[in-house]
Amino acid sequence: MLKLPVMVVLDEAYIEFADRPSRAEWVMQYENLVVLRTFSKAAGIAGLRLGYSICPAWLMGELWKFKQPYNVNVAATVAALASLRDLDYLRATVEKLKAERRRMSDALRAIPYLTPQPSEANFVLCQVSGRSAKAVKHALEQQGILVRYYSKPGLDNCIRISVGKPEQTDRVIEALRAF
Repeated sequence: MLKLPVMVVLDEAYIEFADRPSRAEWVMQYENLVVLRTFSKAAGIAGLRLGYSICPAWLMGELWKFKQPYNVNVAATVAALASLRDLDYLRATVEKLKAERRRMSDALRAIPYLTPQPSEANFVLCQVSGRSAKAVKHALEQQGILVRYYSKPGLDNCIRISVGKPEQTDRVIEALRAF
């Protein structure tokens, strides 16, 4: 049996939204590093569940041993290839989302019961104070606005708001101000 070293896994699902470089090149320096990436966030194809890893060459032989045949469907393949054909458009879209994330964070800071956390993703996490985050989530749902709600250690009484188009930001901010 092959004895494997302790592996370090670095998830870069949101790296395109971060103001820091990818660490993928580190794989060439560290034989125990695996970097995970996805097309879900920046390429906007989350429902197709397509990702990849950047890993040392020695690990590929081990991974091929348990890879299932046909584990990537045609729709995911077509969508990923289309996103890779126009990287300039993809990068421009990410930059627009980052600018909108900053604008949304600023607007959320002005709402007294919300404390937005710094974000390097395509969403903003807000701590809710003085009221139930679950009630805020349900009130937004009544207006057709969907946010994620968290109630667990480290994320107690929080909502997560995805970044979208400016008009979507305006709508969620207006709804949150009305509560």
